[in-house]
Amino acid sequence: MKYLNFILSLTFLSFGFQSFAQTDKETTIKIVAGKNYTFVANTATPMANNDINRIMSMMPGSQAGSSINLTGSQYDVRVTKDSIVAYLPYFGRSFSAPIDPTQGGIRFTSKNFTYKESKNKKGMYTIQIETKDVTRENYRFTLNVSTNGYASLTASSMNKQPIFFNGYLEEPKRKD
Repeated sequence: MKYLNFILSLTFLSFGFQSFAQTDKETTIKIVAGKNYTFVANTATPMANNDINRIMSMMPGSQAGSSINLTGSQYDVRVTKDSIVAYLPYFGRSFSAPIDPTQGGIRFTSKNFTYKESKNKKGMYTIQIETKDVTRENYRFTLNVSTNGYASLTASSMNKQPIFFNGYLEEPKRKD
């Protein structure tokens, strides 16, 4: 009887873990191969942790860690065959600031970019995107995608320290 309970428990757990995946393997393969997906950011981790920790510890209700929760905030990167649209926050040291304060963060639309995709033996993708036509500064995005749709994005440029985002991929929403 204990053996049967153990087997049933493992079965239910495996179904439960599979239901938490963002996309199934076929959907992930389809949207990455088609270059038509949206990376949705859930957390941001600045690479200059000591500086950020010092500032974050002074804020009311601060967290001791260096990871910043972005859940529910609509920060994303939309990738299509002919454009990259980024709307991400930036936490870290920037070596040049925009004159217009509404232009902060990582916000751009690029139509001239390089896109390199590779897949390892376990089915995980590494995608490198380099923009060439962003007016203030060009960015290099390195996107690591698991088979179940979870992804991490590292954004770097010449004028800002790198920042790391965790999130997931989703199919673009259809406009009806």
